[in-house]
Amino acid sequence: MIALRRVGPDEFSNRLDSVLEIYTAAMEPPPDQLTGRQTIMGNHAAHPGFSCLFAETSDGVPVGVAYGFHGMPGQWWHDVVYQAVTDQLGQKKAYDWFGDALEIAEVHVHPDHQGKGIGRALVTALCAGRRERTAVLSTRDQPTAARHLYRSLGFADLLTWFVFPGGYEHYAIAGAVLPLSERPDGTAPLA
Repeated sequence: MIALRRVGPDEFSNRLDSVLEIYTAAMEPPPDQLTGRQTIMGNHAAHPGFSCLFAETSDGVPVGVAYGFHGMPGQWWHDVVYQAVTDQLGQKKAYDWFGDALEIAEVHVHPDHQGKGIGRALVTALCAGRRERTAVLSTRDQPTAARHLYRSLGFADLLTWFVFPGGYEHYAIAGAVLPLSERPDGTAPLA
């Protein structure tokens, strides 16, 4: 039995090793990136509106994690993506999507527990009750299970084939209007 448990910034920071273990199992990043990734994740806990959920087994072992916070100017991801959306879609679209957004920074489920609805439960619970107008995220620009999940929850591609500065992988930047509503067509129009 898997249960979701919300944790605050302090417990999240104290359990960064568990977060990193799930991230590593799910994403298989190069080992030389892990120290930097852990630092970035730790810094996220200080952002306004930070919220984290662990998916845990009945004995408290985390098998999934999702967290996000209120995106705003001065945060690296927000600034990079806001500018890219402005350049490609215009200032109004960038503001509509990122002016009052929950930035979903990480969603990961250990491979041994994928395909059981844990990712869907994590994203849905993370977005539930948020006061922001939209939720935004980045995900690998490939036909992955995660990409399918986000589309089924109403996330629509805002940018595709996007490469972050200093990176090499292609990402899709996606957004959904809150509250989430599952949409079979994968669209998420702004009201």
